Amino acid sequence: MKRMSNELNNPEGEFEDFAKMLEETPEGSADIIGKVVKGSVISIDKESVLIDVGLKSEGRVSLKEFMVGNRESTLKPGDRVEVYIEKMEDKDGLIVLSHEKARREASWQELDRAFKVSKTVNGVIFAIVKGGYSVDINGAMAFLPGSHLDIRPIKPRDSAPFMNIEQPFRILKMDRKRGNIVVSRRVILEESRFEARSELLSNIEEGAIREGVVKNVLDYGAFIDLGGIDGLLHVTDISWRRITNPDEVLTQGQTVKVQIIRFNPETQRISLGMKQLESDPWQDVGARYSVGMKTRGVVTNIADYGAFVELQSGIEGLVHVSEMSWTKKNIHPNKFISIGQEVDVMILEVDLTKRRIALGIKQCIENPWSTVAVNHPVGTEFEGEVRNITEFGLFVAVSDELDGMVHMSDLSWIDSPEETIKKYSKGDKIQVKVLEVDPGKERISLGVKQLTPDPYASGLAEIKKGSIVTCEITGISEQGLDVLTSESIPGFIRKVELSKERNEQRTDRFAIGEKVDAKVTNVDHSTRKLTLSIKGREIHEEKEAMATYGSTDSGASLGDILGAAFDKVKEKKKNASEDGQ
Repeated sequence: MKRMSNELNNPEGEFEDFAKMLEETPEGSADIIGKVVKGSVISIDKESVLIDVGLKSEGRVSLKEFMVGNRESTLKPGDRVEVYIEKMEDKDGLIVLSHEKARREASWQELDRAFKVSKTVNGVIFAIVKGGYSVDINGAMAFLPGSHLDIRPIKPRDSAPFMNIEQPFRILKMDRKRGNIVVSRRVILEESRFEARSELLSNIEEGAIREGVVKNVLDYGAFIDLGGIDGLLHVTDISWRRITNPDEVLTQGQTVKVQIIRFNPETQRISLGMKQLESDPWQDVGARYSVGMKTRGVVTNIADYGAFVELQSGIEGLVHVSEMSWTKKNIHPNKFISIGQEVDVMILEVDLTKRRIALGIKQCIENPWSTVAVNHPVGTEFEGEVRNITEFGLFVAVSDELDGMVHMSDLSWIDSPEETIKKYSKGDKIQVKVLEVDPGKERISLGVKQLTPDPYASGLAEIKKGSIVTCEITGISEQGLDVLTSESIPGFIRKVELSKERNEQRTDRFAIGEKVDAKVTNVDHSTRKLTLSIKGREIHEEKEAMATYGSTDSGASLGDILGAAFDKVKEKKKNASEDGQ
């Protein structure tokens, strides 16, 4: 098809340059292919738009290229549009045109000028792609790396607020041949941030109150964006009350009011505070709390060494583990109390300088040690439950809170402590006697064997150190002999004490059940045991013989004197034995 002349279709002469170009270009030359020209809309059907660009034939453009998003095109005959010449003739003899490529070409030219002078361009983020986003900049497609979307890292799933809205970008790189454009939104934000930061730093002063946005929440505090510069809000400056983790009261993105408490111009570090905006609750602590006062509080935190109790908002005191119970020692605080529990406490100490208050829980109840001596005086006999068994004795319940100890040596007069303690089990009910009460040392001594008379008391009273006794051998070991006196008092003769003669210091010379005479060298009233010596008896008898017979017969030999002495001793023992029968 051939249209009317340029003069009829272009009375204003808008195609003069193009007509001149055509005159200078052979018909059908490829030199005009790839150019952007203006044309007039002739007609519109359901699929395409017929456009006259002043050539020998018209061109056809898909109607979809004129659609804005999903909305129908508002194009009508007579409208002037820019088109890109792709091909001089298709199968129908029409010029192949593209409105979209014309927009893209114009956009590339504009973007190229903007890139050279670092000018800001506007675009719309319309899709998420691998590694970033796709941006439409007036028809040209650009790539926005994920790290350049914002100053702070933003995950793709959180990028909805940035999508499908026109916003400024800076071109970082352009490659016309490959059709690549890389843009950044972060660069523009950083420039604005730098300007705001410079202005903020020039006007900043300690004590000023500002609004900021919580940027990051950490274990030790939070960083607050003041609008171009960050300040640190330490956990101890968030509130007057104790805060374990900042995330208890702060969340990322939250707007907060803070006070600038410190500013270092050299390092540009800013310390912020929130609690400084409230009155200091410690101002009247001295007037409100005094030593000895009883009050009530809530447990806010528990540590190995004690528990913190809030007396009022911003005022906490420490109950040391040693001040929790009169009777229970070395037990973790969480065995006594729990977080959130209300407890009665007594003020033990107030240190306004260090802002510390020492509290006690046990002081709010009666000390059971103050009444134990009255309720259980020495000599009291009672039945108690065995609460614990240790290697040195039994712990027996004296009351619901107090235990007394029965030392293993106070279990039996006769049996060995090691064997006797094995007869008891935890939970047994046993009869005991109070031996000692010491409230100051928080100690109660109990006994079991003291419930009956000491069977050895009379026998031990008659045996004196240095006396000669007759014993029966009850045991033989490499170390010596176990013996029992006629009063059933146990004793021991060490191997070196078996004879005055060294070659006679042998245990194999003796037999169980044999009776021997020995000298008492020690009496242990606590263990009811004797230490004996045959050698000592021999030396003792030798000295007696010398004293008795040595001066009467100066011509007698030592052997004769000792022989006569031993005969006399034997005679005395024989007579004593016969008298006993």
